[in-house]
Amino acid sequence: MTMRSYLIRITLYGVKNHQVMRHMEVNPIVSVVAEEPGHIRKCFTFFSELNPKWRQFQFNFNEADVYHAYQIVKANGIPEENIIVMHYDDIANNRQNKYPGKVYNGPTGHNGTDVYHGVPKHYTGKEVTPENFLKVLAGDEGLKKAGKKVLESGPNDHVFIFFDDHGAPDLVAFPDKYLYAEPLMKTLKQMHQDKKYAKLVFYIEACESGSMFDKLLPTDINIYATTASLPNEPSYTCYFDKDLGTDVGDVYSVYWMENTELATKDTTLQEQFAYTKKKTTTSHVMQYGDLSIAKLPISQFLGSKKSSMSLAGAELTRTVNNKDYPLVMAQQSGDYPELSVLSTGRQFLDTVFEEYVNSIQHLMNAN
Repeated sequence: MTMRSYLIRITLYGVKNHQVMRHMEVNPIVSVVAEEPGHIRKCFTFFSELNPKWRQFQFNFNEADVYHAYQIVKANGIPEENIIVMHYDDIANNRQNKYPGKVYNGPTGHNGTDVYHGVPKHYTGKEVTPENFLKVLAGDEGLKKAGKKVLESGPNDHVFIFFDDHGAPDLVAFPDKYLYAEPLMKTLKQMHQDKKYAKLVFYIEACESGSMFDKLLPTDINIYATTASLPNEPSYTCYFDKDLGTDVGDVYSVYWMENTELATKDTTLQEQFAYTKKKTTTSHVMQYGDLSIAKLPISQFLGSKKSSMSLAGAELTRTVNNKDYPLVMAQQSGDYPELSVLSTGRQFLDTVFEEYVNSIQHLMNAN
């Protein structure tokens, strides 16, 4: 029997404007792995990022996670023709980048390895939408006819999804819209019904990322998921580079990738979860769905060729709550007008969420 494994990774990022979190651009990189006994054939990977209208170069770490993940998959033997990339692509050549054309994701920052080189650009800018993301997962014929790559997996295939960016309860953000947990779950269930995979693994790096699966992901559709945090807590950034003036990584992401770079062909998903959970002390790494899948080797989803570019090995010296990152950077840079705007927006958003939660609780008590 032919066995393929498909890899899909995603990354998302959001910032708050004057009052609410909105107008974000995302950059999914899609890569899909298909494996026959003894060698890898395909891999899809998704990543995403945010709108340059509302962002500064300081918010580059999520895209750096994405590019690093792409380099790992590429080094693990996934052929270029089987990789799909969706990303806004506004970091490497951003005018605020002191090292044009380069992006970093390791503990040594700009003194480390560039992870941007060779990253494909299959979906960029306005093509990065929740609709296109779900269509790629579903293998949409319309996108295929338009010359776009989509997930073309089948009943013998393994799929891996890595989604990396900011979120909120029950959602992750795209440029002008949100992707909510319910339509994502509907698409995943439809993929199972359509026999689009044998096993599917889904990693999410985002604040409140657990809310995308908690009490929503069935245990009987062959999907295993891990998240950077509980449904009600933030995730954190790391690897601050003083010269660049930004963090260049996210804690959960750098540790699962570190483990992948150090793994043997037999290292299991459960061992990776245990490693990442132990290392990530800033939030609670969680797992959901069919936990029996975690007994399988990572190599069945990410390939087995050892990466030639390990960025592993450093302890974290500083971490920042992803939700607070724009405020921290504005304060650090002395941009007090921007800090005032962001603080006002944070207060507004916190008030809105509190009123929303109170109203829901009131309705539940009334029933």
